[in-house]
Order: sequence, then C-alpha cells, then structure tokens
Amino acid sequence: MNKMREIRIEKVVLNMGVGSKEEALKNATKLLKKVSGIEPLVTKSKKRSTFNVPKGKPIGCKVTVRKGAEKLLKSLLEANENKLQESNFDSTGNVSFGISEYINIPEIEYDPSIEIVGFDIAVRLERPGFRTSRKRLGTKIGKKHKIKKEEAIEFMKKKFNVDVR
Repeated sequence: MNKMREIRIEKVVLNMGVGSKEEALKNATKLLKKVSGIEPLVTKSKKRSTFNVPKGKPIGCKVTVRKGAEKLLKSLLEANENKLQESNFDSTGNVSFGISEYINIPEIEYDPSIEIVGFDIAVRLERPGFRTSRKRLGTKIGKKHKIKKEEAIEFMKKKFNVDVR
C-alpha cells in the first residue's frame, strides 16, 4: 500500500456532559483523569439555552489524547466488547461511541466516590497530508484522498479487531 494512503489515528477525545451540578463535574474530571492520565478541560456553556443555563457556566469536561491514543482506544473498545455499529461512523471516516459504565474498562477499578457513569468517545482518523488543510492558507484535500466510511470501518476491523454490525 502507498504510504500516503495509510490511515492513522489523529486523536481520541473523551467527553462528559454533566449539566450544572458541581459535584458531578468534580467526579467527571476525576474520572477522565483516571482513564486518560491527562488533566481534563472544563467545558462551559456558549449561550443561554432553553434549559436556562447561563452563558459561561461549567457544564462538562473533555480530554484530547494524541500520544498513546491507540493504546487508550484499544482498552476503550475492549470495554465496549470490541463491537461498534455502522451508525457510529460518519461520512468522513470519524468514529464516535459511548461507554455506559466506566467499570467495564479493564485497567480502571471502581471508585465509590465517583458514581457509575459513562462518557462519549470520538476518534478522528487521518492520512498523511491532512495537515495542509489546517494551515493558515489551507488547501483542500482531494476527493480521492479523503477517508470514506467504508475505509474507516475496514481500518477499525483490521487494526483493532472490531466487529461492526
């Protein structure tokens, strides 16, 4: 296979939305730090919503993992029994899925101070050359070079031995 056509993982993002409860937010940051080993970023509301959450109020947290993303993704998929649905893949080859209970992750032990909660995982796939689109004077990525849904499914099957239904 051509080196420039190889698919790789750019990043894995763990996200947890908890609403406006402070205690739940503390538990969420504690959990994401425990899972990823990286200090989470607290996300804030953008504008006043229909739920009457004021602008700038902390409503969740997230972690972006780049180095060691492959190892983390393997354990997260194991917690999901190495199964994904076809609807978890989007048209540009990204993958998103959720874990309902963090105690399913092999290396993580149950912590009574954190309730049994889950979180969302988003995986961004890329090929060599995708960086040009992120530059200030970014160029477009050609149609043939973009990652298709079928290619992403095949990558996950080969690399992580995932069963896609």
